Formats: sequence, structure tokens, C-alpha cells
Amino acid sequence: MKRTSRDIRTANRYHVLREIIARSPTSRQELATATGLSMATVATLVGELLELGMLTEVGFEDSAGGRPRGLIAVNVAGGTLIGVDIAETYVRAELFDLGLNVLARAEEEVRPGARTPPEVVAQVAAAVARVVAGAGVDGARVLGAGISMPGQVDRESGVLVYAPNWDWHDVPLLGLLSGSVPYPLHLDNPLHACTAAELWFGAARGRDDAVVVNLGTGVGAGFALGGTLHRGVSNSAGEWGHTTLVLDGRLCHCGDHGCVEAYVGAPGIMLNLRELSPDSALLHPGDQTATIEALGRAVAEGDPVAVTVVRTTARCLGAAIAGLVNLLNPQVIVLSSWVAATLGEPLLAGVREAVARHALRRPLSATEIVLSPIPTDPVCLGAATFALEGALARSTAVAKSRITAGL
Repeated sequence: MKRTSRDIRTANRYHVLREIIARSPTSRQELATATGLSMATVATLVGELLELGMLTEVGFEDSAGGRPRGLIAVNVAGGTLIGVDIAETYVRAELFDLGLNVLARAEEEVRPGARTPPEVVAQVAAAVARVVAGAGVDGARVLGAGISMPGQVDRESGVLVYAPNWDWHDVPLLGLLSGSVPYPLHLDNPLHACTAAELWFGAARGRDDAVVVNLGTGVGAGFALGGTLHRGVSNSAGEWGHTTLVLDGRLCHCGDHGCVEAYVGAPGIMLNLRELSPDSALLHPGDQTATIEALGRAVAEGDPVAVTVVRTTARCLGAAIAGLVNLLNPQVIVLSSWVAATLGEPLLAGVREAVARHALRRPLSATEIVLSPIPTDPVCLGAATFALEGALARSTAVAKSRITAGL
């Protein structure tokens, strides 16, 4: 798709604001260096963001000589953003200020028998209403809400094309949500949300090429190529969890056999445990969260069953990640989401060992494999950046319409 001048301007605004949020306070000169944009362009974009109320002037930096440089910072009171993480077992909403600091959280449980689109929409609406009320924020200050939904998402139409773990097909999710959530909405999936979060505040920050492996009920890989989130031609990039790891292996939710997800997603890890020790006290049938948490505690205590299960999972995950190392030659691979956070260092150590065994030496020598350093829900954080991107795009469109109208 050919990018228009408005698209480029919006992208540049987004790039500048991202750098300001990460470096705040900073100077225009530092922004020009960090973004690669000219001083004139940075000055213009900063002026527009000041006019929009997203930035504020905060004085001058100390100077040993010459003219002091003016400092700018994000105006944290300039509005709020909502990030929503729809997962298989919960709906979590977080409210952020413009500096992407969390102001409030709310969560709704998704029961196994309550996963129809109307039921999930009602839970999202309830979580959003609670988080706004809990923070005592005027709804008029909410610039938008980013919604992350597992599966293949058409961002332009707002249709959830396919969610294998939910058995949803062609659900007009954004349209359903717009009737219950009174803010501008932006729909995407957790792969892209986690990658955006890592680009803003995590291990991918400052890296040109990164892979964010999302480990939850489902499994995927988000790609940052050239420092930019890569979505693919139909917003479907990252469905790595449905690549074949074992020929004619386990049945996956997608209908295929032997997928990566079937071995390293939460249900797959539960099956690893069940096959090794069917009567294990660590196994909580029907409750993947409790099972993974029990494994995490037990492996830290040296329980032999838990150690074996995590080692087996790490071997499968590492073999699959080795393919990403060979294919993409990234600077960093980040293990993200709740399964990775729960199993932590033992999983990471096993993955590094397996990748070293399977990946080619030269690309591996340039790749760091780490756990996500983001302390909060990376999906909510990434989804909030989509709302911020949308707010900037709307402001650009409004400014252009005013110019066209001669106002």
C-alpha cells in the first residue's frame, strides 16, 4: 500500500513522541539525533504536539556556553489511554497517562462457558468502565482504547477473521464493541501488542531487528524489522505458533498436527506434564493458570517432575526459536507473556541451551535471548500505544481538514 504524505507525517509524529516519552525531558537537538529527522522537521513536529497539548515546555538544560537548549516533556495530564488484553481466561483493562504510566487496572474473569462474542464484549465494556471509574478520570479525557484479541485481525475493518482457541470466525468485533465502549477503538492482536511494548520500553528498544515470542495459551512471534513493527500484508505476520515442529504430531486447535503451539503453549505444557506424570499434584485439570504457576514454584524448589517438564518444553521451544535465529538473524529474541514470566529463568536457560544446539553459529553469535523486562502486562501497554497512534492519526487528519477549509 502506497504511503501518503499524511501517513508519513503521522509516522514521524509517532516516532518523535515515542522518543520523548522514553527520554523525557529532552531537547529538540537530542530528538533530531535519536530519530534521524532534520532539526527543522523535529521543530515543526514538536510545535504541533505542543499545540495538541501532548507535550509541555519544562525549562532549559544547563549549558557550559552558548545558547541554552529548551527542554520538552510529555504532558502526562494531556489525556489518557486504555489498553485492553482479551485472553482466554480473563479480560484486563489498564488506564495510562500520556507518559504510558499505569493509573488504574481492572479485570474480568472469562469463564469457559462464557466465550461467545456478546459475552466477551460485555466483559470488555465492564472492565473499561471500571478502570475509568476507578481512576476518577473524566471520560472526555480518554483519547482512545486499544483492544488486543488473540487471533487473526483485520485492523481496517475491525473484523476478527479467525481465533482458533475460541473457534471464532469473521466476527465484527470492533463494531460490536463500539456499541458498548464510548471511545475511539483500535483492534489488533497480542503478538503485535507485545512487540510494540518491547519497542517502546522493553528489550527491543533501540534494536533494529527483534523477535518477541509470546507464550500464553496460544503462541506467536512478533517481528520488529528495521525498528518498526512488521504486520505483514494482511496483518497476519507472527503466526509462528502454527508452524510445524513435529510431523504428524499432536493435534493443534488450528486443526493441523505438530504445531509449535501444541507443545509450548499452556495447554501443551499441561499435556507434557500429564504424559510424564498423570497423577502429579502439580496438574490442575481445566485450570492452565494454576498448573503453570504450580510448575513455576516446583521447578524453583528442584522438583524432578517439574524440572523435566520445563526442560522438555524448553527443548521444543528452543528448537523452534533456532529456526527464527537462522531465518531472521535478529539482534534480540524476547520471551514474553505470562507463561514465560511464570517459568522464568529455568525456561530461559533451557531455551538458550537448545537454541545453541540447533541454530547456525554465525547468526546465533549476534542474537541475545532474554526474558521480557516489562514489569506490567505488555499486552495492555502495547494496546495503549495503538490508541496513541490512532489519536495522532486523527489529529493529523483534523489539521489537514482545517487547512483545506482555510481555517
